[in-house]
Amino acid sequence: MTRKNIHPHTPAAQSRLGWRAWRGGLLALLALIAGSGAVLYTQAEYIVLGAEGYLYGYPLVITDLTRAHASQALGPENQLYRLRRFPDAQFRGVVRPNVDTLYTSAFVDMAQGPWVFEMPSNAQRYELMPFMDAWTNVIASPGTRTTGTGGGQFLLVGPEWPGAAPSGLTLLRSPTRWVWLIGRTQTNGASDYPTVHALQDGLSLRRLNAIAPNNEPPPKRTEPTTPASPPLATMKAMATLDFFKRLSALMVDNPPAAADGPMLLKLARIGVAPGQPPQWNPLQRAAASLGRWIADFKVKQELNKLSDPHGAWVTPPAVLGQYGTHYNIRAAVAMVGLGANWPADASYPNTRSDDQGRALNGQHRYRLHFAADNLPPVRAFWSVTAYGPDDYLIDNPLQRYALGDRDPLVYNADGSLDLWIQASAPAGAPANNWLPVKAGEDFSLTARLYWPQAAALDARWHMPAVQRID
Repeated sequence: MTRKNIHPHTPAAQSRLGWRAWRGGLLALLALIAGSGAVLYTQAEYIVLGAEGYLYGYPLVITDLTRAHASQALGPENQLYRLRRFPDAQFRGVVRPNVDTLYTSAFVDMAQGPWVFEMPSNAQRYELMPFMDAWTNVIASPGTRTTGTGGGQFLLVGPEWPGAAPSGLTLLRSPTRWVWLIGRTQTNGASDYPTVHALQDGLSLRRLNAIAPNNEPPPKRTEPTTPASPPLATMKAMATLDFFKRLSALMVDNPPAAADGPMLLKLARIGVAPGQPPQWNPLQRAAASLGRWIADFKVKQELNKLSDPHGAWVTPPAVLGQYGTHYNIRAAVAMVGLGANWPADASYPNTRSDDQGRALNGQHRYRLHFAADNLPPVRAFWSVTAYGPDDYLIDNPLQRYALGDRDPLVYNADGSLDLWIQASAPAGAPANNWLPVKAGEDFSLTARLYWPQAAALDARWHMPAVQRID
């Protein structure tokens, strides 16, 4: 068969040459991918342990970023910051903020302590004052449920403090240098601010002067520079090598728990240890970064897959606030609900889908129906809050972000209750029962049960499914 001659500048020739060039480029790309795969295979340990180490260290690093951001945005450490108003849709301090309580918070440096925290008597509003260590474990939670309404005085000390608590002070020992108080006081709407402000003003934090005088210079810090952007944005922008460097530095003053020994051995295999930042070559950095990306992806995937056979609501696990070696759970909670309480203080069922498993979206209308005998079982109060796809509050003309039993809800004649969740005001339904969302935008719901009864804690009671109306 005679081959036809084709002039190199004809369309046919250009087509053939283009195909050859494209094919050559594709083969080169495939060879590169295959070669990279072979090279990355030799770095499998850095990929796997990069993922595990990232999930292990995420809570410690995001807590420190939050501390650094708070010191810049709110005020100095070792001082109580009293939030006087509910957060709004522009708030970016933490994801999924609540609009049920006013916060009283502080990052407290145990190296400058011990510290005395005082709570006045309070029989007016439900309150909880949880203290978290730097790894997000709750070390104590004084408040209505645990210590009653009579108030109290607490001595907060670090892991190496050798003294005994003076008479009248309850000892609270932190295993880490940094402690985060995230106090919450029940607030029944904006009209309740004066009452709650007075209760907040009764809280105090001071040094135990006999042990550590106020004029003592603060110790030199080992953590990196304060970030200017919100914690989540800083975390996302942080290079993987910088993440592990920060983790290494933070573990010096915030030591891992004894049970973390096996994880520390794993981290050592990729050159990470307390006070010993990694010295990775470019290939090791790439492998660890791939591991971090895989870990992020898998956590998000698992969070999206979680479902409750009783109606798509997901109830956080019982280990909340006391994670032990459940590192993946601890990381997931830090990603979507940093600062979580013990479930006995407050339980947070949440959902991103309706009763048919379809994603919640503001282009549809929804009803959340509570039968008269199936209202949330709580000893304090409950609410349902809507969040946008970024896990922050949804801006709306009413500036209404949640509904709950302290609102003037309209109940049905039989005692049941319907909440309407949609972008526009519901027709033929009470406006008081409308929770606004944004048209055409995905959203999620978080229910908050403060001081939940046993039925909610042991899963004998479940949130009703969200029903799509159209």
